[in-house]
Amino acid sequence: MPLEDYWATMLKFKEEGKVRHVGMSNHDAEQLARAEAMGRVETLQPPFSMIKREAAAEILPWCAANGTGTICYSPMQAGLLTGSFTRERAAALTQDDWRRTSPEFTTNLDRNLALADALRPIAEARGVSMGTLALAWVLAWPGLTAAIVGARSPAQVDGWIDAATFELTATDMNEIATAIEATGAGEGPTKP
Repeated sequence: MPLEDYWATMLKFKEEGKVRHVGMSNHDAEQLARAEAMGRVETLQPPFSMIKREAAAEILPWCAANGTGTICYSPMQAGLLTGSFTRERAAALTQDDWRRTSPEFTTNLDRNLALADALRPIAEARGVSMGTLALAWVLAWPGLTAAIVGARSPAQVDGWIDAATFELTATDMNEIATAIEATGAGEGPTKP
C-alpha cells in the first residue's frame, strides 16, 4: 500500500478524534519527509542497538530536526547484547523462533558475540549489567526519546532498570565505539 494512502488514513483518524496521536514504524528519512509533508509525524519507532545502528545515520537526525519523538525497539538486539546469549543457545532455538533465520543470529553471530564479550569488561568497570550498558548507549544518542525493552521475568527487568538513570561518559562512548569497530559487528555510526 502506498505511504500516501495509509498515512492519509492515519491523519484522518486523528482529525476525526478516533486516535490522539499518529506515528510510524520502520520508515526511512525519505519516507518520513513525504509523510511529514502531508501531516505531522509525531513519533517513529525504528530498530536501534549497538548492532543495528543504521537509524543513527539519517533517521535520528531527521527526527531531532523535525521534533519527532523516536522510540526505538530491540536496544539489546533480542538478547545478543545482554551477555547471556551463546552459540549453544542460538543452536537450541526452536524451529519457530524468528531468530533461527535472522542474520544477526546466524551469519553475523560470531561478530555479535565478540561484541558482547568486548562490552563485558566495560560494563563490569562501570558496575552495571550488560543490559544497562546497551540501554544507556541507545539513550545517549541525540534524537532518541525512549527505548522499548522486552522482559520475560522480573529478574530481567532488575538487570537493566538502572539504565534510566545511568549515563555514559564520553570516555565510555569512545570505548564502546572501539569495541564495535574492533569486532565488526553491525553497521552504522558508532557514536554520536
